[in-house]
This record gives sequence, structure tokens and C-alpha cells, in this order.
Amino acid sequence: MERISVIGTGLIGASVGLALRAAGFNGEIVGWNRSTEGLETAFAMGAVNRKAETREDAMALCEQSQIIFLATPVLAILDWMQQLAPRLKPGQLVTDGGSTKLEISELAKKLYNQKDTARFLPGHPMAGKESGGAALAEAELFRNAVWLFTPCDEETTPLETEWRAWVAKFGSRVMDLEAARHDELCAWVSHLPQMLSTALAAVLEDSFADTQELRAIGGRALRETTRLGASPYSMWRDIAASNAEPIAKTLSALEQRLAHIRENLRTPELREEFEKANRFRSTGPETPAAGKHGEVK
Repeated sequence: MERISVIGTGLIGASVGLALRAAGFNGEIVGWNRSTEGLETAFAMGAVNRKAETREDAMALCEQSQIIFLATPVLAILDWMQQLAPRLKPGQLVTDGGSTKLEISELAKKLYNQKDTARFLPGHPMAGKESGGAALAEAELFRNAVWLFTPCDEETTPLETEWRAWVAKFGSRVMDLEAARHDELCAWVSHLPQMLSTALAAVLEDSFADTQELRAIGGRALRETTRLGASPYSMWRDIAASNAEPIAKTLSALEQRLAHIRENLRTPELREEFEKANRFRSTGPETPAAGKHGEVK
């Protein structure tokens, strides 16, 4: 790999550039971003060493890149996939960092991975921060995080193997999932916590916006449970739209559980809920063993 194009030099895209450099990649990293400020920041910090000034310039440079990494919101990823497909050729690889995978994987099956097309490997690094932007990017963002892939077929090209190897060099644990399963699990482990934190912060804003005492006594519990509430809508609009059904199912399940707790505030069943929660927390995350391609099984 001599050149990689990073489309979207926000938190994830710029962090990928920095991680590549830290891992020893000496090739050219081309960057494009809808915001000129974001692109300039990524360039200044060394996340990219060549700027695509316009969208057409970015498209032309993608044609000359071995790997194209799409690091935009999900709906923009779908748009770039469609625009790039007729311009790329066999021997090139497109991958992404989108937070939902089913719609991306289904489109990839139609536009890529054919005899006369480029390859597409859907991916999702399970790493980030409450806020986005290149200024918050860091080379260590992906260390000890799981980097998920949802392959569209059984084939694995040398370029895909090389990209997986770079991801491993970032310090990530690589794991393969089926796309629908990915979206189901991420709805529980990522999207539901965000919606819960957003709802809690919003109801507190409605009820106590001008009450300084609440913030004064809230302490760590309030900070931790509302931390994700600082995430901007622009980061979550496409996730909610592209994974609406799985997210809705998790919210319904949580609503039922909260109703059960509300109805049992004075009964022993409340203790059972605490015991279940304690068991889940005490089990802790396991460290899975690495399998083929280094993915976690």
C-alpha cells in the first residue's frame, strides 16, 4: 500500500491517519473533508500529508489510491460508495468506519466485490469520544478497542489482509460479524446508552435548567450517566436513521424494565434487579482469543 485516501478527516478519519503514521506507514495519506477547517487541522497535525481541496479532486485521488477509507456519517458513506463504484477498478479496496453496517453491506454487495469492480470491506472501529473533530484525534484512539468487520463474502484479497494487519498494528482487536448481528449488538452496547444518556440529560434540562443546586450535588453519578448527552445530533442522526428498528427494540425493552422497577420500588423484586445488574457487572468483559486474520472469535 503506497497511498490511502481518507474521506472525512474528523475524529475517526484523522485518528486513522495518525495511527498509520505511528504504526510505521510511510506512504501518502490523502485527506478530504467537507469542512475546510477540519481538513486543515488534520494536515497540520500530520494525520494527512496531502489535501484534496475539492470533492472532485478527492474522487480523482481515490482513483489512484490502493485503499479508500470512508470516515463520514453513514448516509454520506452510502453516497460516496455510489459515486466511487464506477470510477474504481479491481485491485482497489474501499473500507469504512460507519457505526451501522447492514445498509452499507447490502449496497456493497450490489456495487462492489464483483469480477470487474473494486472490493469493499465494511468496518467499524468501536472507539470514539463524546465530541468529534480532527482536533480531538489521536494515534492511540484504537488501542485496546475492537475493530469490527462485516465481510460481504468469503473471499479475502491480499489488500484486505494488509488492511487488517494495519488495524492490528493500531492496537485493535479485530472481530468479524454478520452485518445484521452487528447492528443488533451495537444497538444494545452503543446506541441505547447514547439514547438513555440523551433522554436523561434532556429531562434534567427540562426540569432543572436553572437549578444550580442540582449540578452542585450531582457529583460523579450525574456526570457519568449524562456524559454521552454531550454528543452532538450531527453524529447520531444517521445512526438513528439507519438502525431505527434495532434501536427501537432496545428502547422498548428498557421502557418495560423501567416500568417493572417503578412498580416494585417497595417489593423484594427490586433486590432481584440489583442482583442481576451486579452479576452482569461482576462478570466483566472477557478477552477473546484471536482467530483467522487476527479477528476475535
